[in-house]
Amino acid sequence: MARETKYFTNDVHPNTNASDPSFNSSLTLAYRTFGDPHNPAILIPTCFSGKIDATLAFLYVPSGDGVAPVLRDYFVVVCGLFGGSESSSPSNAPEALRGPEFPATTYEDNVCMQHALCAALGITKLATYIGFSMGGQQAYHMATLYPDFVTRIVVLASSARTSWHNWSFLEGPKAALVNSVDFHDGLYQTPARRGTRAFARVYSTWALSQAWFRKRCWETLGFRDLEEYLRVVWDERRGAWDAHDLLCQLQTWQGGDISIFGAMEERGDLPMALGRIKAKVLLMPSRTDMYFPPEDSEEEIKHLKHGELKVIESIWGHIAGGGNGTKEDNDFIKLQVRTFLEK
Repeated sequence: MARETKYFTNDVHPNTNASDPSFNSSLTLAYRTFGDPHNPAILIPTCFSGKIDATLAFLYVPSGDGVAPVLRDYFVVVCGLFGGSESSSPSNAPEALRGPEFPATTYEDNVCMQHALCAALGITKLATYIGFSMGGQQAYHMATLYPDFVTRIVVLASSARTSWHNWSFLEGPKAALVNSVDFHDGLYQTPARRGTRAFARVYSTWALSQAWFRKRCWETLGFRDLEEYLRVVWDERRGAWDAHDLLCQLQTWQGGDISIFGAMEERGDLPMALGRIKAKVLLMPSRTDMYFPPEDSEEEIKHLKHGELKVIESIWGHIAGGGNGTKEDNDFIKLQVRTFLEK
């Protein structure tokens, strides 16, 4: 299996600032492939602050327990989100587009690039598109923008439209970052670590559930107390991100909405947008997710022609959907994905 990161560069995308003469019209998508390219293709994108090598790897990388991965018989393409520091991002763009000069990018931009990448790889149809969190929103966008290109989508802890509650939650870590003393209105010359660590602290509690804290689940991860968990997992890991990369991804997330496409008179009508999706859809929310609660999926399933709903019964909140919950959570996801692919 090939695991080296490759790069695909293509011309301008629909919603970037192409009219700005200073904008270089090419963006680059980082990706890796796994498995035989002659097999049916599955595309998996990264989520917010996700990395290619850690994105839903439990579905396609052998675990060493002798059990074949769920996606063993597929050609898996894993690609990075714009702003995620591997694909084109404020932190790695050419100097003229770096930092605050990087163009705002959308889910549409990401999905259009992914579609172009598939064409370059000789993929004429996706057997399945699987995404967690922001990846799940990309899955919905692929099924909306290219309805005949994808047969199935798996939406893990995500939604077709970012709710107002979700949008408002994101304003919290954003405010902590942009108002930090070292952000300097986005013109920082050295990493805005106080800001990004504040961002991570605000973000952390929302990622889990009250029950997770009540049961002191940080101890199951080997941390002696909550402070050590927050410092190591959030301050040091999430807090190490570039500030503009975080804001770029956040802006994409807040703008997620498949109902903005289609005829003008239909825009904003989410039930109608869901009803136009041709792909078979597996919705897997986490019971305790505070970003994308199962109630949102329960509403969406009413309008999908070919939809199934399987709730992950976990106290690990949002992160249960991305493989970072318990072994039982991951086993449940693997079972449901395997069953869905066999239909």
